[in-house]
Amino acid sequence: MRRLYAIALLAIALPLAAQQMPKLEPVPEPPPPPPGLVPDPALEPQVTITTRGEDRVEEFRIDGKLYAIRVTPPHGVPYFLMDDIGDGIMSRRDSLDSGLRVPQWVIRSF
Repeated sequence: MRRLYAIALLAIALPLAAQQMPKLEPVPEPPPPPPGLVPDPALEPQVTITTRGEDRVEEFRIDGKLYAIRVTPPHGVPYFLMDDIGDGIMSRRDSLDSGLRVPQWVIRSF
């Protein structure tokens, strides 16, 4: 019975080993983005890293408005202070992936 399995395995493996690999061509360079779709640098998040005592503090801003703070203590787990509504009041989160968060985007600001 073992000989039958070995013969069947060889019968399947030999044609696969005899196949030639296809010639591969290099991937062409991607085209540049269209001129109208270049992202606005003012909408990119700006990160300011400072130290307060022994804590490392990272402040995240978009268009000059503070929306999140990450505090990393020297002997502990980092935590986040988030401005969920946009009123300047920060709420503490121990991690960004705790629970369900509904995506929120700014459609228009005046």
